[in-house]
Amino acid sequence: MDPWLYDSSVDKQLRLKTTCRKVEELAEEKSGRSATLISPLIFGGFNILYRIRLEGTSPDIMVRLPCPSLVQFPQEKTIHEAATAACIAKHTSLPIPRHLFYGDNSPVGPFVIMEHVENCGSVSARLTRPSEDPSAPHVLDPSVSESTLEAIWGRIARCLLQLYRMTFPKIGSLVEANGTYEVASRPITHNMTDMIRLANIPRSVLPPQGKTYQTADEWYTALADMHIAQLIFQHNDLVTSEDDCRNKFVARQIFRRLAKQGRLSCFGFADDTWSAQSSKISASTLSPAPSSSDAFRLWGDDFRAGNILLTDSDEIAALIDWEYTYVGPTQFILDPPWWLLIETAEMWSPDIDDWRETYDMRLKTWLSAMEKAEAEMTEPSPLPAPLSTYMRESWETGRFFLSYAARKSWAFDTMYWKFLDERFFGDRESGVLKDDLWKTRVHLLSEEERAAMEPFVRRKMSESKERRIVDWDPTEAKGRLSELLFD
Repeated sequence: MDPWLYDSSVDKQLRLKTTCRKVEELAEEKSGRSATLISPLIFGGFNILYRIRLEGTSPDIMVRLPCPSLVQFPQEKTIHEAATAACIAKHTSLPIPRHLFYGDNSPVGPFVIMEHVENCGSVSARLTRPSEDPSAPHVLDPSVSESTLEAIWGRIARCLLQLYRMTFPKIGSLVEANGTYEVASRPITHNMTDMIRLANIPRSVLPPQGKTYQTADEWYTALADMHIAQLIFQHNDLVTSEDDCRNKFVARQIFRRLAKQGRLSCFGFADDTWSAQSSKISASTLSPAPSSSDAFRLWGDDFRAGNILLTDSDEIAALIDWEYTYVGPTQFILDPPWWLLIETAEMWSPDIDDWRETYDMRLKTWLSAMEKAEAEMTEPSPLPAPLSTYMRESWETGRFFLSYAARKSWAFDTMYWKFLDERFFGDRESGVLKDDLWKTRVHLLSEEERAAMEPFVRRKMSESKERRIVDWDPTEAKGRLSELLFD
């Protein structure tokens, strides 16, 4: 990835007594009561939290500010996540900390003020393997008991079943207006933040502010566009050789065409009649695809075990941090949770194959917990099959990997060539080397795409010889992207 300069001086400012006093003053202004900061401060993945005690009231409150050196769209992110949390709290019985105030501007920047919820830590901390290093990444403890997993996951499954029932008419981020919540802004995804923060991708090639999407296929295409933007604009460390560049070019062009043709949204469902895999699986054994043009559902890019807080009896105390949550294709929520092993697939050690084997084992426990949670529901499923059925089919058909690839630019290539390509187009010849993967599918490109590939590879390899950060003119960047979209 491109060098990322973490501006620690900016985050240090958030610890200064002067900043802490401004936070206290903000709490006093909004609450009308004297406020006192309780230390220590809490640093989350993208935010810093100040616990405040208000005179004469209980419980304490939390003032939550985005970390300036990490968050790329602080105003949008704050407005969207606050509206999302409030909407969920209004329409479900989920344990969402009450959001008291929020805004996109204050003396300390965008902020959210919410009630503090007493807890004993997150599901991630509860289930991680023991380690003497407190900074070590959380990874599911291999010795955790099945009964513990099923009990905790069953409670989470009941939460997801409530979220699953909320539907919206289009894809985008929620915005509050006069006590109602509407899809009125572009999705802000975790991947978009990483594109800017880690690779200096120009903002002008990302979805514009206010943009919403009427169909799942439109959003899949937008995600595919961003994968192509990453290939074009990430200057350092993306391609290792000419053939690696060709692999990435071919995979992205094919993926985008499938999105525009409406094929990704039906892949792995009974409606899939196009993939090589569909000829081997009877459609009668699969559930139908959700509608591609209405009844979309909330999806949280950053919703994971670390965002679920527990009591001392392993009940769910609170669901927190709704950043990077937007209304997305229902297909996403029909996948089993990617976070069952806590660690992401692309960061798993020793490799992705071990992650898949371990996940497959743990998935059985998750599905068992989900089925028990569904049996407790009195309302029928809002879709033709239970959520547990859709999740099982997602893993078996590879829809899980399709969604993962669509959402994550840095995981895309592994997911595409390892888990999707042969499901899409049939078996490759045995013994194909990694550098030759593109050769097995280059014939699927259009004549125009094939003609553009070699000039692009030459340019990319030439650019990669000089390690530097490139700042693009917005108009020039849009033009450069359009050269590889072939619309």
